[in-house]
Amino acid sequence: MTMGILDYCFYAAMGLTVVFTALIILMIVLYIMGSIEIGGEKQDKAPAKAGAPAAAAAAPAGKPAPGTAGELKLYDTDPRDAAMIMAIIADELGKPLNELRFISIREVQR
Repeated sequence: MTMGILDYCFYAAMGLTVVFTALIILMIVLYIMGSIEIGGEKQDKAPAKAGAPAAAAAAPAGKPAPGTAGELKLYDTDPRDAAMIMAIIADELGKPLNELRFISIREVQR
């Protein structure tokens, strides 16, 4: 039994259809899981935001700078590494970088 060119095209089309169908199903599942996770994070962060005014009241009174929050001293730290550290901390706290004040960053040698 020999296969013709049409048979090869049919099997190729069926294979592509199966692969793309599986990818679409996976995309839908991941989208649903992401929506569930985002909803859970909003509920977890709600109590933290309720305590935020107390933390803001403890901060010294003063007008925050629009772009920077003062001078930063680096001790044995590369400026690129310091920028990454500040970005990670701002992301973990969920605050914009210009609302945080870093006084100094020092590399700890072990």
